[in-house]
Parts: sequence; C-alpha cells; structure tokens
Amino acid sequence: MSIKIAKTNNPVIDIIKDRWSARSFSSKDISQKDLETILEAGSWAFSANNAQPWNFVYAFRNDASFEKLFNCLMPGNQPWVKNAGVLLAVIANKKLDNGAENKAAKHDVGAANATLMLQALTMGIYGHVMGGFDTAKAIEVLNINTEAQEPIVFIALGYLDAPEKLEEPFKTRELTARTRKSLSEISKHFV
Repeated sequence: MSIKIAKTNNPVIDIIKDRWSARSFSSKDISQKDLETILEAGSWAFSANNAQPWNFVYAFRNDASFEKLFNCLMPGNQPWVKNAGVLLAVIANKKLDNGAENKAAKHDVGAANATLMLQALTMGIYGHVMGGFDTAKAIEVLNINTEAQEPIVFIALGYLDAPEKLEEPFKTRELTARTRKSLSEISKHFV
C-alpha cells in the first residue's frame, strides 16, 4: 500500500510516514499480550504533572462487550469497524489527583493515542481513531462520571485486509493517497 506512505518534504522518520488510518481489517485476532504491549506504549506518553489522564476501555471482536462499544459509534463508522480486532474507548480524567482541573488532559490523551498507534504499527497492527460516536450513549454504556471523566475518541485496531472488501465510500478512501496541509498553512515564524 505504498500510496498510503506519506510523501514528505523533510526527512520525517518512516514510522510516522507509514502510519495511516486503515478501515479494512482482516479476521486475524489481536492477542491479549500484543494489546497490552500497545496499551503500555500509550502509557509512556508525556503528560503534564505526570498525571497520565488516560483510560483505555477495550473489547475484542469476539467479546460480547464489543457490541456495546460498537453501538456507541455513529452509523458512518459501523460498516467497517465491525471487522476490527479490538475496539477501544479512550477516556480522559479531567482532574489532577489534588482535585484541580487538568487543562492538559485532552492533549495528553492525544499523545498517548499517538504513542500507542505508532507501537501498534511496529507490530503490523493498524488503527483508526474516531471522534464519530454518540457521547451520551458512551457515557451511559461506560458508566462515566462526567464530573471527573470525558470520553474523547474510539480507536479501532486490526491487521490489514484488502481494500476491495470494503463498501463505498470506504473502499475509495482506503485507496486514496494521504495528504496534509502545507507547513505554511499550519505554522509561522513568530518574530
């Protein structure tokens, strides 16, 4: 799938260039040990005050609980997520241990997600982060105390399968080259 390898203008490391949000997952199962390796990698992300404000709630495709997490997703994600080996709900702890607001919680959760996704890729496991979920349903299903926590994203993990197995528009998305905004659009030298 070389079309998915990022074409960069600078010498970005391969693991970053190779990471992309897959949708076509095979029936190969992810082992508990491999998932624990991926989650531990996420736990080593940087975090303000070393608060580590992330919680990962997961279900394997063959678990009865997979359906409960799956049903939190918006209909646009469900046709392809059903084949993922693991589905994660990622939750942020909004407060520090001393009770103060953790203003960096969402940022730090994002860092943990990036770290675990890169680890997964080194193991041949691809992921897709989704903001398309029913927040109220996730709060109910996951029994989240909204004073202390917030659901942030869901992540589908799995081994790659052929894009041709996907329905449209997902097949086309799987076969389309990745693009990014130019550096001039996202950065500026402050003088």
